[in-house]
Amino acid sequence: MAIMSGQTALSLEEQSFADRTIAAQSGKPGALLGILESLQEHHPNKYLSADVLEYVAEKTDIPLAQIYSVVTFYALFNLEPQGDHTICICRGTACHTRGSRNLLQRLRLELGLPEESEEGADKLCLTTPDRRYSLRTVACFGQCALAPVVEVDHEIFGHMNERTLHRELEHLQSGRKKS
Repeated sequence: MAIMSGQTALSLEEQSFADRTIAAQSGKPGALLGILESLQEHHPNKYLSADVLEYVAEKTDIPLAQIYSVVTFYALFNLEPQGDHTICICRGTACHTRGSRNLLQRLRLELGLPEESEEGADKLCLTTPDRRYSLRTVACFGQCALAPVVEVDHEIFGHMNERTLHRELEHLQSGRKKS
């Protein structure tokens, strides 16, 4: 059952979790970031819906525009449902010069994701239709000595090549643990 609270429509469970999260973060430095991160992590598809953002704005008295600016500024926040597994490719200068573009193209091909223009390629987020995989890019992981760098389900891999990336994708697809 969804309850309308102002302009937001969240289930009782979602409201309760949001209320507990807001109360736990209240008065702490960076409270908004903590609230948003917790709410995103709690969602099964790891994203922040418009309803959640509106509810947080209402409960914290922070303007929705300010919350939206925070969510769109930080790469860790998602406004669209994410896949069960996330693969993130660095597009920084060191990674780019060491082949991250080829890694990105290989993954798009393997996952059946559309080829898009290179405009905005340093902030790309695509999810497969079955929502098993999300492919993202970031401007830089800050691990330039390990270029090219790829993050697979929050684990950083340096000196990545197409063969190793394919092997990591196979591990995800089979559900078995890495050796």
